[in-house]
Amino acid sequence: MLWSVRDSGRPKGVIAIVTAVPALEPIFEPVIEKAGFTLVRLRMMGGSDRTLQVMAERPDGTMDVEGCTALSHALLEFIEAEDPIEGEYEIEVSSPGIDRPLTRPMDFSRWSGHEAKIELNAPVATAAGERKRFRALLLGLDGSDVVIRDTSIGLADIKFPFRSIANAKLVLTDKLINETLKGRAAAHSDDQET
Repeated sequence: MLWSVRDSGRPKGVIAIVTAVPALEPIFEPVIEKAGFTLVRLRMMGGSDRTLQVMAERPDGTMDVEGCTALSHALLEFIEAEDPIEGEYEIEVSSPGIDRPLTRPMDFSRWSGHEAKIELNAPVATAAGERKRFRALLLGLDGSDVVIRDTSIGLADIKFPFRSIANAKLVLTDKLINETLKGRAAAHSDDQET
């Protein structure tokens, strides 16, 4: 779902940038939660033609077109009333998808047992030398540290602080697809019972 918010006073440019906007999370998260959703990721993309990407899901982990539409309307009402971002931009509301980004510490526990691609801000020491990119099995959390098993270097467990992660997302596997489909079926049957 794409909504457009315009302000004609901004000059145009051609630079495309994708940035996380943690300063905006406390502003938008209450609106998202009030609408019945959980924020997964918030980022600003573009240069002169900016897009605020809002990735969200229901508390049960599902999201559909109707959910995106409802959240888009709630956000648009908030933006029209509060004008929290200066300038011209579009709003894009989407589901995190099956191969979702991992953006919160709880994601690493919730998706333990699944494969992920992880990029760190700086290299960490491993049995194979210093690395900052991994495709590994998620083992969960140890306090505020993420624990993974890197099978490329012989089942070595690696631990690093959550705050050291630049990007992380699940890898699309048959196991992940099957588990996601089972979760959606369970959520759908719960909805029909109420």
